[in-house]
This record gives sequence, C-alpha cells and structure tokens, in this order.
Amino acid sequence: MTKTESEKANFPIDRGFTMRGIEITRLETFMDAAFAFAITMLVISVGTIPENYSELIISLKEIPACLCSFFIIMIFWFSHRTWSRRYGLEDMYTIVLSIGLIFILLVFMYPLRLIFSALFTGLSNGWLPSKFNVTSTSELIGLYAIYGSGLFVMAGILFLLYFRAFSKRNLLKLNQFEINKTKSKLIFLGAVSFTGFIAAILALILSEDLASWSALTYLTIPFFAIFINRFYKK
Repeated sequence: MTKTESEKANFPIDRGFTMRGIEITRLETFMDAAFAFAITMLVISVGTIPENYSELIISLKEIPACLCSFFIIMIFWFSHRTWSRRYGLEDMYTIVLSIGLIFILLVFMYPLRLIFSALFTGLSNGWLPSKFNVTSTSELIGLYAIYGSGLFVMAGILFLLYFRAFSKRNLLKLNQFEINKTKSKLIFLGAVSFTGFIAAILALILSEDLASWSALTYLTIPFFAIFINRFYKK
C-alpha cells in the first residue's frame, strides 16, 4: 500500500526519518498485546506473593534476572515498533514474519528468564537465588545453545522485516538518508543474528571447558553497533 506525495508530506519526521506507519493497525495492536503478555508472564513466573519478610527478600533478589529478560524483550519490541512506524508495511509477508516473531518470543521467554537466573546465581555464588537448578556444566551449555538459537531466529526475523522494507525502497520513496539508515539496521540485525548462531554452535561443538566461554561471543555486539553507526553516520 503506497502513499501519495501529498500524504507523505503530512507524515511526522523523527530524527530525519519519515514515519509512514503512524496509523495503528490491527497487526500492531496484536504485537503490542503479545509483547505485553510475554512481559506479564515473565514477571508472574517469578513466583507466588511472598508471605513473610524472608520470602520478600528472596523475591527481590530475583529482580536482576527479571530485569535483564525484560530489557531484551523490550529491545525486540522497540525494534519492531520502529520498523512499523518507519515503513508502514503490512502485507502477507510481513504479517507472517511478525506472527512468527511473537511465536518465537513466547517460546523463548522462559529459557531467557532461566538463563539469566542461572547466570546471576553463578556469578553471586548463590546469593542471588534461582528456582531453576543447573546441576552440571553440560546443562549450562545447553542453556547457552538455546539462548543463542532464540537470538538467531528473533534477530533473523527482524532482519527479514527490514530487508522487506529495503526491497520496497522505491515504492516507499525512501530518500538516501533513509536508505542508509535501513542498510545500517540490516547489517546490525544480521550481525546480531549471526552472533547468536555462532554462540549456539560453539556451545554445542566445543569441549565443556571451552563451551562455557561461548557466551563471551555476545560481547562483540556493542562493537558491531559502534562500528556500523560510525560507518553510516551522516
């Protein structure tokens, strides 16, 4: 669905990018509701309401793991929201990809919560509790592989959404600035997806002593972001 030049002139501009998707669609409403549901389930999964002070303290100690999971989910929500507002695309291809993103999110949210819970328990030597018990290094490596796989698929879906927008750049009448911003987002999402894939593969094929360090692969993501932003900075 294209917009005329007169309609485009009325679109708001955010940081130099024309917001073509200012109308709230049923798909966007569904996406927002699904992300909200995932976050609600994430918080509810912390446990029952504390019945005494000791249980309250234990519940509060679970906040770091919950916060990290919440932060990652919100990054994906914001990325999809940005895509929707910038391009305003809603065809069968983008609908299927968006629904696929929600499905993976709902499957992925519990492993996401558990891996951060296990991570903080290990880093704090048990001071930050976890209701999910990791009894061996192989189980921890399995969590790393699951996390990497989830990141690979979710970032990959967002990559495909942005690639769809890039392929429609003439129809959407993207200017050079908008094309460059779309390219930078494509490269970054591709790098994030590839990082998740590599981390999952390393966790599976390396020995237990080395596989435990596969999580360090994610430290490359901020450097990718800095390099890509500088390269496409106008």
